[in-house]
Amino acid sequence: MLEPFRNEPLTDFRDDRSRSLFHAALDEERGRQGQTYPLLIGGKERLEGDAADSLNPARYGEVIGRIVQADLRQAAEAVESAHAAAAGWAREPFAARARILYRAAALLRRRKHEFSALMVLEAGKPWGEADADTAEAIDFLDYYGREAERIGAPQPLIRLQGEDNELLYIPLGTGVVIPPWNFPLAIMAGMTAAALVCGNPVVLKPASPTAVIAARFVALLLEAGLPEEVIQFVPGPGSAIGDALVDHPLTRFISFTGSLETGLRIHERASRLAKGQRWMKRVVAELGGKDAIIVDKSADLEAAAEAIAASAFGFSGQKCSACSRAIIHADVYDRVLEDVVRRASGLRVGDPAEYGTDMGPVIDKAALGKIADYVEIGSGEGKIVWGGGTDDSFGYFAQPTIIEGVDRKARVAQEEIFGPVLAFIQADDYADALDIANDTAYGLTGSVFSGKRAHLEEARRSFHVGNLYLNRKCTGALVGVHPFGGFNLSGTDSKAGGSDYLLQFTQAKAISEKL
Repeated sequence: MLEPFRNEPLTDFRDDRSRSLFHAALDEERGRQGQTYPLLIGGKERLEGDAADSLNPARYGEVIGRIVQADLRQAAEAVESAHAAAAGWAREPFAARARILYRAAALLRRRKHEFSALMVLEAGKPWGEADADTAEAIDFLDYYGREAERIGAPQPLIRLQGEDNELLYIPLGTGVVIPPWNFPLAIMAGMTAAALVCGNPVVLKPASPTAVIAARFVALLLEAGLPEEVIQFVPGPGSAIGDALVDHPLTRFISFTGSLETGLRIHERASRLAKGQRWMKRVVAELGGKDAIIVDKSADLEAAAEAIAASAFGFSGQKCSACSRAIIHADVYDRVLEDVVRRASGLRVGDPAEYGTDMGPVIDKAALGKIADYVEIGSGEGKIVWGGGTDDSFGYFAQPTIIEGVDRKARVAQEEIFGPVLAFIQADDYADALDIANDTAYGLTGSVFSGKRAHLEEARRSFHVGNLYLNRKCTGALVGVHPFGGFNLSGTDSKAGGSDYLLQFTQAKAISEKL
């Protein structure tokens, strides 16, 4: 019998032995750089075709690996191969599929530093962020395995005399999984594992900047016993093969995490009925955010400032849950601003491979350019009181940037930047702060710091976000503890890491037999 689910502990890098082991893992990963990673279609590796370099964003002269790129023909072949495997995979019991996830979790736990070190080099994550990403991936595997066994068990129904009734959850069919680069192991692993454990073969199109991590995870799944034909690995630019994967008549669902623009495009295209298609395609989408932390005048101001800095600048603000708006009561605005600036000024920006780095690079040149553009926009919409600089001389680095005196309707207060840029907004009172926080097209995460119970209860009722945090930061959701997903244009509120998540990859079948 399995033990109850527990979240994977994080590594304490203050320990000398832990630091030594991680340095060794980084050295090993550097020794693997430059390898070529093939496609996987129909259980066979494919090395033919063009290959793209995956670069270290902290040192873009370093090639982490070369990734063979799928073309349109291979994308279609991958969907067809997955479809051919669907019937056999669907017949496997939930418990049997779950055991593969448990085995994968055990393997990943033993190789935790290996995957975390790879994330440091390919995604630019500092040690702690990378370690937390790997721990979350382990959590997804362990948690979704247990959840699969739960929904695979007999479901409770009202008994009717003279009939035998049951409700079964059966797979949807072939799924296209398109994960993001910012949580290149955790979210990718969670999306893929959830679809697989429910009996759906998966076509995995990884995020281009972090495709090596995805390739290594696929290899780990196969080592754990996943049948080769059940997962297809087809890296490639979304602009080249994304539409083909979404549009294919044999695609049953699309699981996507990424930008609002791409998510809306997928949603629109998935709604069209292709020739030969026999179902309405399901879309599970986790999109962007413009997340706010409200600080009431009764709050613990030091704790609030600490949470704002951590939420805004952790992983260089490259989280859909990151705090990009600090909405502060007028009476304490100057004090909180001063404290957050002090904390931002103490952050160490540099190579994430070095222990003690607080902020590494942003993911690529395009991201750095976008951040620089928004800093320029913000300089005209408020006053830059800290940061604002960028450096691409050898990596893609942006300073933590704080813009104060920003109007609620300003572009830097409304548009997702996905970088370390924080807008400070002054509120007249608590009601005004809530109104400002809700004045966005998004609704992913939010946080309120207040010492007044009435204000916290009002936030529970009125702060329209999928994940609301009270007197704590707005990042750092834990699997099984904080089911994650947002309202409005933040997506379909899929609640990853929650007890409802797997149902999105199944369909319920009711069976009644007269006795």
